[in-house]
Amino acid sequence: MTGNVVTPNLAIAARAAAAALRDRTGQSTLPTPRVAIILGSGLGGLVSEIQDAVRVPYRKVPGFPDVHVQGHMGEVVLGILDNVSVMAFAGRFHMYEGHSAAVAALPVRVAHAYGAQTLLVSNAAGAVNPAFAPGDLMAIADHLNLTGTSPLAGPLYEGDVRFPDMSMPYDAAYRQTLHDFATREGITLHDGVYAALLGPSYETRAEIRMLRTLGADAVGMSTVPEVITARALGMRVAGVSCITNMACGVTDAPLDHADVLQTSSRVASRFQALVRAFIATI
Repeated sequence: MTGNVVTPNLAIAARAAAAALRDRTGQSTLPTPRVAIILGSGLGGLVSEIQDAVRVPYRKVPGFPDVHVQGHMGEVVLGILDNVSVMAFAGRFHMYEGHSAAVAALPVRVAHAYGAQTLLVSNAAGAVNPAFAPGDLMAIADHLNLTGTSPLAGPLYEGDVRFPDMSMPYDAAYRQTLHDFATREGITLHDGVYAALLGPSYETRAEIRMLRTLGADAVGMSTVPEVITARALGMRVAGVSCITNMACGVTDAPLDHADVLQTSSRVASRFQALVRAFIATI
């Protein structure tokens, strides 16, 4: 509690949201989801491939704020993808919208409360590594949390680890599965480090030089709070970045969110093929 503001217990909120989603499935025979998928900017088209889908707008999920960022659909979709039960979040909550890191990671808590043990995160990212090109995909091998906060700061919730080990936040076996399929199908898939900044402004040239010095290969404004929370809950994590643009200073081109969405749309078929191949192995 700070002053007269009471911080909600997000573990309780997540269980309430999961219960509400179960109620929305009604008489559905959908099994407990084995995989939760968080879809980033422009990547929500994968939900159209989910069979026996039950779709719930975020505004009808208790505790979920609305999404306002273009390219984020704002709905939970439960169903079957390639014979695997999934729970997909088409759109996410960003800290640059004013949400706390803990709220940004709330969908992860909901998925875990619903029974999912694996998390697949995706995002649109700018290339810090000059060897990357717009339209490439990157398996996230590690990350830099440069947001200045953590979703775990504050009270310790039942079921969380207070000091989760982050020596391998992205599961090595899952990452190898992604690379095996990409190689087989001729899909360019880099391995790299994702740097998360608060946003919403794009990075300056000096900031990109700093990120390159720190070892970042790609940069964005999401994902890391979700992954930290998943690891605190004991979930296994895989991550994929869609490289939508070269970061500031790598080229002289100005950055624009419309270009991000356009590139995401162009690479969507390869991204979806990679995700579906991964899901099929779970």
